[in-house]
Amino acid sequence: MVNGQIVYNLFSQTDPQKHAKERKPIVKYYSMSAILALETHMDKIIGQLCHELEVRFMDGPDSGKVCNLGDWVLYYTWDVVGAVTFSQPIGYLSKGYDFDGTLGNAEKALDYFSVVGAIPWLDHVFDKNRIYRLGPPGFGSITGISIQHLIDRYQGKDSDYHDPAKPDFLDHFIEAKTAGADEGVDDGQIVSWLMINMIAGADTTAITIRSALYHSLKNPRVWQRLHADLSAAGLTNSCSTSPPSYAACRSVAYLDAVVNEALRILPGVSLSLERYVPPGGYSLPDGAGFVPEGVIVGLNPYLAARNRSVWGPDADEFRPERWLRDEAGGESEEAFRERLIVMNEATISFGGGRRVCIGKHMGLVQVFKVVATLVMSYDVELADPDKGLKVINSWFPRQEGFNVRLSRRL
Repeated sequence: MVNGQIVYNLFSQTDPQKHAKERKPIVKYYSMSAILALETHMDKIIGQLCHELEVRFMDGPDSGKVCNLGDWVLYYTWDVVGAVTFSQPIGYLSKGYDFDGTLGNAEKALDYFSVVGAIPWLDHVFDKNRIYRLGPPGFGSITGISIQHLIDRYQGKDSDYHDPAKPDFLDHFIEAKTAGADEGVDDGQIVSWLMINMIAGADTTAITIRSALYHSLKNPRVWQRLHADLSAAGLTNSCSTSPPSYAACRSVAYLDAVVNEALRILPGVSLSLERYVPPGGYSLPDGAGFVPEGVIVGLNPYLAARNRSVWGPDADEFRPERWLRDEAGGESEEAFRERLIVMNEATISFGGGRRVCIGKHMGLVQVFKVVATLVMSYDVELADPDKGLKVINSWFPRQEGFNVRLSRRL
């Protein structure tokens, strides 16, 4: 709500034309080539993550101390969003806790979204109440951070950490404003874009990183093969130098398989993605059914990822090998390619079509780099191997209880 009016953004805008208009000025900044230009920002925060883990859980008297790795992954993803957006991390890694309450508020908001997404009129009773707002907690701190960074950039007060030679998203958004001035792109639109980055860019990435690490540790053969294949590709104990490049990580087929399986086993959004049937209605592919226009239909990425006709009888299991050619079983290259196409078409972890997640590349680059860095740099073991990971079913399903012990690889 802004001045009593509901303001829509890339997530909430359901009008296809308005959504396309808001997306068009910035979509090029989320291309893979544009994201890779931000890799130096990510490398700095990955290095800080490693430093904090070593100092707090591996060195001196704290050696062997139990680490809630899930929390530290979340601190990293929020800080790296700050780094790529403003060239400055928010500070969760350095402080080691949710110092401003934003992470807790984000969890409450995501729980709220899962309810009002199914019962939209409730949002007008609680969050959009024009007489008295009842909740949930807002993102006031993130809004304040975004506005202050915009003011500082205009006034040149961020020169101690911002290097114009290494542009961030704020630089790009200001560029988009200049180019789109005739179309009404203003500072309010910039703040909206900044908020999307901040609120949506961290939690989903953390979910996938946790999923890849936890399930690999839970299946020791996966962890061992992952380390062996990364080593064979020439990746080393990267924290002592610099994190591996995305290009180097992406070339390791088994890491790619682990990431794909992590996205499948727990998509960043695990509740139904709803869409309105467009004008004219929709004929189902089998030719036997027709859905009238205006009807709301939805697909649940979590359930779609357990379709046994696509993934096989072990669809509930974490098995990265399903993404690789089964040479031992005599699978031909042609058969594998056909199977891979079917799996990729059935994967909606990032949505699909015109509403595919705009931050897909930014999330994937981080997942590859962080997983490779941690696997190559540290010996990691689950603090309680017999205890499962708790998953809270929310708009973004968050994991709890990812406790490990860490030590440097010899």
